[in-house]
Amino acid sequence: MKKRKHLKEIALVFLKLGSFAFGGPAAHVAMMEQEIVQKRKWIDRQHFLDLMGATNLIPGPNSTEMTMHCGHERGGVLGLFIAGISFIFPAVLITGILAWLYVSYGSLPDVAPLIVGIKPAVLAVIAGAIYKLGKKALKSVELGILGALVVIVSILPNTNEVFVLLGAGLLGAFYFYTKNSMKTEKMNLIPFLLVQAPAVFTTKALTSTIFWKFLKVGLILYGSGYVLFAYLDAELVETGLLSRQELMDAIAVGQFTPGPVLSTATFIGFQLGGVWGALAATVGIFLPSFLFVLLLNPLIPRMRKSKFLSGFLDSVNIAAVGIMLAVLFNMGQESVGNWQTAAIAGFGIFFTFGPIKLNAMWIIAGGALLGYIGHLLHLI
Repeated sequence: MKKRKHLKEIALVFLKLGSFAFGGPAAHVAMMEQEIVQKRKWIDRQHFLDLMGATNLIPGPNSTEMTMHCGHERGGVLGLFIAGISFIFPAVLITGILAWLYVSYGSLPDVAPLIVGIKPAVLAVIAGAIYKLGKKALKSVELGILGALVVIVSILPNTNEVFVLLGAGLLGAFYFYTKNSMKTEKMNLIPFLLVQAPAVFTTKALTSTIFWKFLKVGLILYGSGYVLFAYLDAELVETGLLSRQELMDAIAVGQFTPGPVLSTATFIGFQLGGVWGALAATVGIFLPSFLFVLLLNPLIPRMRKSKFLSGFLDSVNIAAVGIMLAVLFNMGQESVGNWQTAAIAGFGIFFTFGPIKLNAMWIIAGGALLGYIGHLLHLI
């Protein structure tokens, strides 16, 4: 009975998060930290940081994979799948409806006024998470210096975040290991587990093709929605399955719907093969993430027990917070361009750090409302 109650709680929490998760991975992680660590106390902040740091090193949508980790901590393997599916579901549902409208009428609804208000409001949510996670991750002067270097490097154009995280992790691990003059540890090699995904869809050859193309992308995808654009351009546009304009419209839908930008796959799948195509693309692109997290989650506590890998985790954690800070800087430049958007950002900051604190979802909803009102009054 208790386990069933936990699974129901996991489903409800991540459905709620998935319905309001605007602003990209940094904002999603910030909302999770507030909901899972601060409010519900499913895990402590240190373990949340460890999960976040390690997750940044594997392919796939990192914020979605973090929901799976949190679900696993609360409800085991079944909790992992329930959390991931619940978080993805609102985005997939909304994207599927928009795909149907797009295919039927050839246009998308104008949601720009809402997004203009959401973006500056989200800045405060991210800043709140950086402050709390940063305090936990900043364990020494050396880690502070490492984090500052990561921020500087991450702000530079064309920076590969995965290389930055790996570089910071290895540099920190060797430094702290040498500093503490630890005895040599025996490192166990973890064998690779080869997972063969079943061919689920046999209704049409096209549906099977959609599934395998998106499965391949899900297995190797690192980075932002722009990286996804490059992968899908090569897989779909250059092979003649989709026009570039249709791909750009699909990416736009992924950007302004809540949840992971990979819900773009649902939109494209519907364009290519209707409902079955949407289902095939969605399962294909998200399935690797479930498998990666299933393999990674039990290893993280063991990494923390290893003296060498503990230094690696600490360094990756401060680097992950540094990357969030760089994302905040870049998003601020993009989303705050006049006094109106600055005022919305101020609204978010007041209710994040001020005497009256609101849940991140109310701040995002308030930003959307202010953006819409500003549009009606021709202020934005």
